[in-house]
Amino acid sequence: MQSGASVGKTKKLWATMLQYKYFYLMVLPILLWYAIFAYGPMYGVTLAFKTFDYRGGILGSPWIGFDHFQKIWTDPDFHTAFKNTIIISLMKLLINFPMPILLAILLNEFSRKTAKRFFQTVLTFPHFISWVVLAGIITNILSRDGVVNQLLMAVGFEAISPLTDSASFRPLLYITHMWREVGWDSIIYLAALAGINPELYEAAEMDGANRFKRLLHISWPGLRSTVAILLILHVGQLLTQGASFDQIFNLYSSPVYSVADVIDTYIYRTSFQIGGDFGYMTAAGLIKSVISLVLLVLANTIVKRMGEEGLY
Repeated sequence: MQSGASVGKTKKLWATMLQYKYFYLMVLPILLWYAIFAYGPMYGVTLAFKTFDYRGGILGSPWIGFDHFQKIWTDPDFHTAFKNTIIISLMKLLINFPMPILLAILLNEFSRKTAKRFFQTVLTFPHFISWVVLAGIITNILSRDGVVNQLLMAVGFEAISPLTDSASFRPLLYITHMWREVGWDSIIYLAALAGINPELYEAAEMDGANRFKRLLHISWPGLRSTVAILLILHVGQLLTQGASFDQIFNLYSSPVYSVADVIDTYIYRTSFQIGGDFGYMTAAGLIKSVISLVLLVLANTIVKRMGEEGLY
């Protein structure tokens, strides 16, 4: 009976796939991309337990067990990078995650579509500028020879630069990240708000509900599930996209390494500039990946216990 039921389910599955064959063909390139560039290179994780040998390659390198992890445990530079990664990522999450939600709610309140589209376009545009270009612009403005310091010195003030000041470099990261991403991140919330039935707002307004009450009882319930899913994704990417390699690498310099060097920039510098062991760097990246997986599972569990649907 069980084998017959299994065969029936398999036939039903193939019939469904055949019915939606064109949709599966559309998904196929994405699956191939992940198979080749995401899952295929995962054999390289074994390098975390080896010492890299150029002649033998990854597969031919000798095994050394957990020596790299023991070295990481006593490496003060890695501890500094890990601490900076946690601090920068958490602060970006606390500061920048709510901003697109608030922006989407504000834009949704615009009655004039022209003004709404104008502000949405202006705020979304910075996302399409790469950090290489933005870093050049920011450096020209805020460096010691930049426009801001030229104006300050012209009126008698001392030249300052947040690019080389350890006390102001992190706030610069938070502000520039928010300026670049807030408009782009608000798009999905605007889409969620657009999916709310307008008749709900009309009925609430007829019942005497003011804007705050309509926001609290209509807009927020319509956004809550979207916020929960994106929060899970942000927490899962806390140690990667939270501490943006592109942003920090293009803005930081040696005077601010103590407050700006994160795991990704530390791995890059040690591997390609200082010339460290690739096995050691792989172990550092593996630790980051494992912590990200744990954070993703915890965030998904907490969101589900709060009554929302998680990722799985």
